[in-house]
Amino acid sequence: MVIALENHWIWDSWYAHDGQRWHAWFLQAPKSLGDPELRHFNVSQGHAVSDDLVTWEHLGVGLAPAEGPAWDDYTTWTGSVVQDDDGLWHLFYTGTSRADEGMVQRIGHATSTDMHNWDRVGDGFCLDIEGPAAEAYEKDFMTGFWHDRAMRDPWVMRDPEGDGWLMYFTARASGIAEANAGGAIGFATSPDLQTWTLQPPVFVGGYGQLEVPQVFEAGGRWYCLFCTAAQHFSKAQAEGTEGGPVTGSHYLVGDSPRGPWSIAPGFLDGALPCRRYASRILSTDDGLVIMGFADHPDGTGFQGLVMDPEPVIVDAEGHLHVAPTRQAAE
Repeated sequence: MVIALENHWIWDSWYAHDGQRWHAWFLQAPKSLGDPELRHFNVSQGHAVSDDLVTWEHLGVGLAPAEGPAWDDYTTWTGSVVQDDDGLWHLFYTGTSRADEGMVQRIGHATSTDMHNWDRVGDGFCLDIEGPAAEAYEKDFMTGFWHDRAMRDPWVMRDPEGDGWLMYFTARASGIAEANAGGAIGFATSPDLQTWTLQPPVFVGGYGQLEVPQVFEAGGRWYCLFCTAAQHFSKAQAEGTEGGPVTGSHYLVGDSPRGPWSIAPGFLDGALPCRRYASRILSTDDGLVIMGFADHPDGTGFQGLVMDPEPVIVDAEGHLHVAPTRQAAE
């Protein structure tokens, strides 16, 4: 284990480097709940720091649901952190409300000078599925068709092709008959991290959901990491995946951060039962590494901790491969 708490389960995590050390934020919920399936709606965001991605100092809660009633008074889920040109840190996160019974997701925004104490920008609300591009998305809760109104896991980065910022998020496309073919990578743009414009999805298909997207460049190619479950493969994707569906993390590949994107062959880091989920790929002095939470790595109960980093290799064809450490293999 690398990020673990005695009294809390940990799952989705995201990272930033402040120039001296790594910061990790993660979803956490008390083990006193008894059932780990209850963790999603009893959540806060933890924060820890590390010099080496292995040994971590826990700093406590960074963000928690707002005092109700509010658009994010039920959950504050997965997000990402970036720094602007003035040195201010920005957290973009997923929020749900008790009024919507947690079924409708929106994206929030908070800022910090120390990467731990976060102040919501206004009431925190940042982006919803609205505006001219909204028709491209499944913008309403489709009861009986899908389990939520998906707009979560924002990944924000500088636009390498311009002066602004890009946001990617887990979404679903409209008008697709097969539920498991409607997963999408949503997209929005901003000139200043404050005002966001919803754009059409940059990718649709293959899976019912592409969770926790992360877009990054390596070796001149662009990659969009995501995670999904075996039960969310489309019929065509299941039939076209050697060995059949698994649960874990895979990726899209493209020539630009705007795409066009395509699903890479095979499956990067999957198993049944799932070993590691909601992974991130980080760039270190020793190369790329993958980190994600231990789901059911030994085939028994939910583990609820972030696993040790493992190396990621980019081959001559631009495909990613996880190279497990000896300790992980054992």
